[in-house]
Amino acid sequence: MDNEIKTWLYDILQSINEIDSYYEDKPKIYEEYRTDIKTKRAIERDIEIIGEAVNRILKKDNSFKISNAKQIIGTRNRIIHGYDTVSDDLIWSIVINHLPKLKKEISDLIDK
Repeated sequence: MDNEIKTWLYDILQSINEIDSYYEDKPKIYEEYRTDIKTKRAIERDIEIIGEAVNRILKKDNSFKISNAKQIIGTRNRIIHGYDTVSDDLIWSIVINHLPKLKKEISDLIDK
């Protein structure tokens, strides 16, 4: 595997692990997330990094397979350029439903 792509995969995994670390000592509770501006911004930043890394991977190798790559990049773009249209529900859904699957997929790609 190309070294740049492997680096970007590690960046994705690191960002997911950072998001997980925000909840090491507490349960993931949506209402607490909504009122914790620091955690919200940190998670948004990590999702931006994930989206940018996926974007770079696809620019380097457009045949590289990452599930929901276009949606990941689109979410990154929306956070950066359409920040006023990003809902707490959207980000929370990503954290709860999508990041665990992406973490597994990226870990498997790194281990190949």
